[in-house]
Amino acid sequence: MTDLYRLLPEEMEQLVVDMGYPRYRADQILLPLYYKFPKELDDIPQLPKRLREELTATGYTIGSAKEIHRVVSNDGDTTKLLLGMTDNSSVETVLMQYEPAVIGGHPRSTVCVSTQIGCAMGCVFCATGQMGFETNLKAEHIVSQVIHFAEMLQQRDEHITNLVFMGMGEPMANYDEMIRAVKILTHDRGFGLGQRHVTVSTIGIRSGIKRLAEEDLQIGLAISLHAPNDKLRRKLVPTASPNSVEEIIQDGRDYFKKTGRRVTFEYALMAGINDSPEIATELAKLLRGNGSHVNLIPINPTAGDFERPHENNVLEFKQILSDAGVNCTIRVEKGTEISAACGQLRTDLATQS
Repeated sequence: MTDLYRLLPEEMEQLVVDMGYPRYRADQILLPLYYKFPKELDDIPQLPKRLREELTATGYTIGSAKEIHRVVSNDGDTTKLLLGMTDNSSVETVLMQYEPAVIGGHPRSTVCVSTQIGCAMGCVFCATGQMGFETNLKAEHIVSQVIHFAEMLQQRDEHITNLVFMGMGEPMANYDEMIRAVKILTHDRGFGLGQRHVTVSTIGIRSGIKRLAEEDLQIGLAISLHAPNDKLRRKLVPTASPNSVEEIIQDGRDYFKKTGRRVTFEYALMAGINDSPEIATELAKLLRGNGSHVNLIPINPTAGDFERPHENNVLEFKQILSDAGVNCTIRVEKGTEISAACGQLRTDLATQS
């Protein structure tokens, strides 16, 4: 069976042509897929019955994520779903909503998608990392996470505005499926989300960063740094290479030169681990003048034994970076109380009830 959500628009067009139909039939499939959300081919009545039957007979289907469990934050701005995929796997994905830019406008709606079930990177402060690796998700399963939320938002007369590959798993470790999903979701004949509204996050898989820079895409790149030196970083990220700090900072520079897109370095702040003024000064010296952006993320409760820094420590850390000329913000966390915030995703239904 082949899920139609797996096909790029060009592939969809080639499919119908090879079956003896005119090219415009491809758009009669694509438009409903991404804006009407059919569950099966018979839900596309504008498509000739004969074509629907031929597609079905040759093994084409419309996959969709089945909602297993839903948790909504107290303020209603964050929704975490456990979704069942067509291959009997299940994965968590999150919708985060923010105040509209203008009064009366639509809220900014960001979907955080997963690319793997579990993760092999082993970051000690991340609940997903502590699960271990189970499997890669296919492109259609990544796309279906977005489609599920798009259908939900459509019922509210809202729409997805941003997409971040920051859910379960390491996107660069599932590169081919991840990039196929990105191209489908940003294609003007696919889901049609603007490339500049998409960000891919990585712990620092160098081969993936280099490949992404060559894709001729205008998507954002976020690199998880978490420490200004290799000794500390390897304690937090056991799979990091001996010279990972220098390497990934250079990779960030190279990505910027190639794409013109500023790189964000994600920095999870952990009380007593990497949040001291001394470490902030070391980080400031490391990043001063390289044009990057630092996103400070006060750690959330996870499977690891780490505590969230005091607010004063977070503000002092940011001030040291800012005083050194390093562009820096503190992430506004969403969904902490429903384990939907950064580093908390894991397909364990018992922890969500």
